[in-house]
Amino acid sequence: MSAFDPFAAEAPLIVYIDYKSPYAFVAKDPTYELETQLGIEIDWRPLTLDIPSFLGSARLDARGKVVETNRTAQQWTGVRYAYRDARRYAALNGYTLRGTEKIWDSSVAHIGMLWAKQQGREVLKGYTDRVYERFWKRELDIESREVVESVLTEAGGEVAEFGTYLSGEGRATHDEAQSAIFDAGIFGVPSYVIEGELFFGREHLPMIRWLLSGRRGAPPDIAYRHFDTSS
Repeated sequence: MSAFDPFAAEAPLIVYIDYKSPYAFVAKDPTYELETQLGIEIDWRPLTLDIPSFLGSARLDARGKVVETNRTAQQWTGVRYAYRDARRYAALNGYTLRGTEKIWDSSVAHIGMLWAKQQGREVLKGYTDRVYERFWKRELDIESREVVESVLTEAGGEVAEFGTYLSGEGRATHDEAQSAIFDAGIFGVPSYVIEGELFFGREHLPMIRWLLSGRRGAPPDIAYRHFDTSS
Protein backbone atom coordinates (compact mmCIF):
# COMPACT_ATOMS: atom_id res chain seq x y z
CA MET A 1 0.00 0.00 0.00
CA SER A 2 1.38 3.42 -0.98
CA ALA A 3 2.12 6.00 1.70
CA PHE A 4 -0.63 8.46 2.58
CA ASP A 5 -0.20 11.83 0.84
CA PRO A 6 -2.24 14.68 2.38
CA PHE A 7 -2.13 16.65 -0.88
CA ALA A 8 -2.83 13.88 -3.41
CA ALA A 9 -6.01 12.09 -4.41
CA GLU A 10 -7.73 10.60 -7.44
CA ALA A 11 -10.62 12.99 -6.81
CA PRO A 12 -10.26 16.60 -8.03
CA LEU A 13 -10.93 17.99 -4.54
CA ILE A 14 -9.91 16.91 -1.05
CA VAL A 15 -11.90 18.23 1.92
CA TYR A 16 -10.71 17.89 5.51
CA ILE A 17 -13.34 18.08 8.27
CA ASP A 18 -13.66 17.42 11.99
CA TYR A 19 -17.04 16.50 13.44
CA LYS A 20 -16.34 18.62 16.53
CA SER A 21 -15.70 21.77 14.48
CA PRO A 22 -18.64 24.18 14.16
CA TYR A 23 -17.00 25.80 11.13
CA ALA A 24 -16.73 22.46 9.34
CA PHE A 25 -20.38 21.77 10.23
CA VAL A 26 -21.67 24.93 8.54
CA ALA A 27 -19.39 24.34 5.53
CA LYS A 28 -20.72 20.83 4.90
CA ASP A 29 -23.84 21.62 2.87
CA PRO A 30 -22.29 24.33 0.65
CA THR A 31 -19.53 21.86 -0.14
CA TYR A 32 -22.04 19.11 -0.96
CA GLU A 33 -23.79 21.59 -3.24
CA LEU A 34 -20.54 22.26 -5.07
CA GLU A 35 -19.99 18.52 -5.51
CA THR A 36 -23.50 18.02 -6.91
CA GLN A 37 -23.60 21.04 -9.20
CA LEU A 38 -20.23 20.31 -10.78
CA GLY A 39 -20.78 16.56 -10.95
CA ILE A 40 -17.49 15.78 -9.22
CA GLU A 41 -16.41 13.39 -6.51
CA ILE A 42 -14.89 14.80 -3.33
CA ASP A 43 -12.35 12.93 -1.24
CA TRP A 44 -13.64 13.61 2.28
CA ARG A 45 -10.98 13.10 4.96
CA PRO A 46 -10.99 13.46 8.76
CA LEU A 47 -8.65 15.85 10.52
CA THR A 48 -8.77 15.26 14.27
CA LEU A 49 -7.97 18.63 15.81
CA ASP A 50 -6.00 18.92 19.05
CA ILE A 51 -8.00 21.91 20.26
CA PRO A 52 -6.42 22.23 23.74
CA SER A 53 -3.02 22.78 22.12
CA PHE A 54 -4.10 26.14 20.70
CA LEU A 55 -7.38 27.12 22.41
CA GLY A 56 -6.97 25.56 25.83
CA SER A 57 -9.66 23.35 27.31
CA ALA A 58 -12.79 23.71 29.41
CA ARG A 59 -15.66 21.64 30.75
CA LEU A 60 -19.23 22.86 31.15
CA ASP A 61 -22.19 21.44 33.01
CA ALA A 62 -25.52 20.66 31.33
CA ARG A 63 -26.66 24.28 31.85
CA GLY A 64 -23.58 25.68 30.13
CA LYS A 65 -21.83 26.85 33.31
CA VAL A 66 -18.04 26.52 33.27
CA VAL A 67 -16.94 24.04 35.92
CA GLU A 68 -13.34 23.55 34.81
CA THR A 69 -11.04 25.59 32.57
CA ASN A 70 -7.42 26.30 31.71
CA ARG A 71 -8.12 28.89 29.00
CA THR A 72 -6.80 32.42 29.02
CA ALA A 73 -9.16 35.37 28.61
CA GLN A 74 -7.93 35.76 25.03
CA GLN A 75 -8.64 32.11 24.26
CA TRP A 76 -12.17 32.42 25.67
CA THR A 77 -12.76 35.45 23.45
CA GLY A 78 -11.75 33.46 20.39
CA VAL A 79 -13.87 30.46 21.33
CA ARG A 80 -16.97 32.54 22.04
CA TYR A 81 -16.65 34.40 18.77
CA ALA A 82 -16.19 31.16 16.83
CA TYR A 83 -19.45 29.74 18.18
CA ARG A 84 -21.33 33.00 17.66
CA ASP A 85 -20.15 33.23 14.07
CA ALA A 86 -20.90 29.59 13.28
CA ARG A 87 -24.36 29.85 14.86
CA ARG A 88 -25.25 32.70 12.50
CA TYR A 89 -24.62 30.49 9.48
CA ALA A 90 -26.17 27.40 11.06
CA ALA A 91 -29.37 29.37 11.74
CA LEU A 92 -29.60 30.43 8.10
CA ASN A 93 -29.86 26.74 7.19
CA GLY A 94 -32.22 25.79 10.00
CA TYR A 95 -29.61 23.92 12.05
CA THR A 96 -29.18 23.85 15.80
CA LEU A 97 -25.64 24.49 17.01
CA ARG A 98 -25.16 24.22 20.77
CA GLY A 99 -21.81 24.71 22.43
CA THR A 100 -20.18 21.46 23.52
CA GLU A 101 -19.73 20.56 27.18
CA LYS A 102 -16.10 19.50 26.82
CA ILE A 103 -13.29 19.05 24.31
CA TRP A 104 -14.22 15.81 22.58
CA ASP A 105 -11.90 13.20 21.12
CA SER A 106 -13.42 12.82 17.66
CA SER A 107 -11.08 10.02 16.54
CA VAL A 108 -13.63 7.21 17.05
CA ALA A 109 -16.23 9.04 14.94
CA HIS A 110 -13.54 9.77 12.37
CA ILE A 111 -12.56 6.12 12.14
CA GLY A 112 -16.27 5.55 11.59
CA MET A 113 -16.01 8.05 8.75
CA LEU A 114 -13.16 6.06 7.19
CA TRP A 115 -15.27 2.90 7.51
CA ALA A 116 -18.31 4.57 5.94
CA LYS A 117 -16.16 5.95 3.13
CA GLN A 118 -15.21 2.42 2.10
CA GLN A 119 -18.91 1.64 1.60
CA GLY A 120 -19.66 4.43 -0.85
CA ARG A 121 -20.72 8.05 -1.05
CA GLU A 122 -24.31 7.55 0.10
CA VAL A 123 -23.29 5.74 3.28
CA LEU A 124 -20.61 8.34 3.99
CA LYS A 125 -23.01 11.24 3.43
CA GLY A 126 -25.75 9.64 5.52
CA TYR A 127 -23.29 8.99 8.32
CA THR A 128 -21.75 12.46 8.24
CA ASP A 129 -25.11 14.23 8.14
CA ARG A 130 -26.39 12.29 11.14
CA VAL A 131 -23.21 12.72 13.19
CA TYR A 132 -23.06 16.46 12.61
CA GLU A 133 -26.74 17.19 13.23
CA ARG A 134 -26.99 15.13 16.42
CA PHE A 135 -23.62 16.05 17.86
CA TRP A 136 -24.37 19.77 17.64
CA LYS A 137 -27.69 19.20 19.40
CA ARG A 138 -25.77 17.44 22.20
CA GLU A 139 -27.58 14.21 21.32
CA LEU A 140 -24.65 12.06 20.19
CA ASP A 141 -21.53 10.73 21.92
CA ILE A 142 -18.82 10.73 19.26
CA GLU A 143 -16.45 8.87 21.59
CA SER A 144 -18.70 5.79 21.86
CA ARG A 145 -18.12 2.80 19.61
CA GLU A 146 -21.71 1.63 20.12
CA VAL A 147 -23.13 5.02 19.14
CA VAL A 148 -20.94 5.23 16.05
CA GLU A 149 -21.98 1.71 15.02
CA SER A 150 -25.63 2.67 15.43
CA VAL A 151 -25.24 5.72 13.18
CA LEU A 152 -23.35 3.67 10.60
CA THR A 153 -26.21 1.17 10.55
CA GLU A 154 -28.79 3.95 10.12
CA ALA A 155 -26.77 5.27 7.19
CA GLY A 156 -26.96 1.88 5.49
CA GLY A 157 -23.48 0.68 6.40
CA GLU A 158 -22.34 -2.78 7.45
CA VAL A 159 -20.84 -2.85 10.95
CA ALA A 160 -20.12 -6.52 11.66
CA GLU A 161 -16.35 -6.02 11.53
CA PHE A 162 -16.24 -2.40 12.66
CA GLY A 163 -15.03 -3.20 16.19
CA THR A 164 -12.01 -5.03 14.83
CA TYR A 165 -11.34 -2.21 12.37
CA LEU A 166 -11.66 0.43 15.10
CA SER A 167 -9.01 -1.10 17.32
CA GLY A 168 -6.74 -2.31 14.53
CA GLU A 169 -6.39 -1.17 10.94
CA GLY A 170 -8.72 1.80 11.29
CA ARG A 171 -6.90 3.22 14.32
CA ALA A 172 -3.51 2.75 12.68
CA THR A 173 -4.69 4.35 9.42
CA HIS A 174 -6.23 7.28 11.27
CA ASP A 175 -3.23 7.97 13.50
CA GLU A 176 -0.67 7.71 10.71
CA ALA A 177 -2.73 10.01 8.50
CA GLN A 178 -3.10 12.63 11.25
CA SER A 179 0.67 12.81 11.71
CA ALA A 180 1.17 13.22 7.97
CA ILE A 181 -1.58 15.87 7.71
CA PHE A 182 -0.13 18.09 10.42
CA ASP A 183 3.44 17.59 9.19
CA ALA A 184 2.25 18.76 5.76
CA GLY A 185 1.03 22.04 7.23
CA ILE A 186 -2.71 21.38 7.10
CA PHE A 187 -3.81 22.88 10.39
CA GLY A 188 -7.57 23.44 10.53
CA VAL A 189 -11.00 22.66 9.14
CA PRO A 190 -12.62 22.94 6.77
CA SER A 191 -9.55 22.73 4.56
CA TYR A 192 -9.72 22.25 0.81
CA VAL A 193 -6.94 20.89 -1.39
CA ILE A 194 -7.15 21.41 -5.14
CA GLU A 195 -4.30 20.98 -7.60
CA GLY A 196 -1.96 20.47 -4.66
CA GLU A 197 -2.83 23.85 -3.14
CA LEU A 198 -4.36 24.38 0.30
CA PHE A 199 -7.34 26.66 0.98
CA PHE A 200 -8.48 27.05 4.59
CA GLY A 201 -12.08 28.04 5.31
CA ARG A 202 -15.42 27.92 3.53
CA GLU A 203 -14.96 31.49 2.26
CA HIS A 204 -12.75 30.02 -0.45
CA LEU A 205 -15.60 28.02 -2.01
CA PRO A 206 -16.14 30.58 -4.83
CA MET A 207 -12.45 30.31 -5.77
CA ILE A 208 -12.58 26.53 -5.56
CA ARG A 209 -15.66 26.48 -7.80
CA TRP A 210 -13.82 28.67 -10.33
CA LEU A 211 -10.77 26.40 -10.32
CA LEU A 212 -12.86 23.24 -10.67
CA SER A 213 -14.78 24.84 -13.54
CA GLY A 214 -11.62 25.28 -15.59
CA ARG A 215 -10.98 28.91 -14.67
CA ARG A 216 -13.69 30.13 -17.02
CA GLY A 217 -14.37 33.84 -16.80
CA ALA A 218 -12.91 36.25 -14.29
CA PRO A 219 -11.78 34.84 -10.93
CA PRO A 220 -14.08 35.61 -8.01
CA ASP A 221 -13.43 38.81 -6.09
CA ILE A 222 -11.89 38.29 -2.68
CA ALA A 223 -13.93 41.19 -1.25
CA TYR A 224 -10.98 43.22 0.00
CA ARG A 225 -9.22 43.66 -3.35
CA HIS A 226 -11.13 46.86 -4.22
CA PHE A 227 -13.03 49.39 -2.18
CA ASP A 228 -15.57 51.88 -3.50
CA THR A 229 -14.41 55.32 -2.42
CA SER A 230 -16.77 57.30 -4.63
CA SER A 231 -19.37 57.95 -1.97
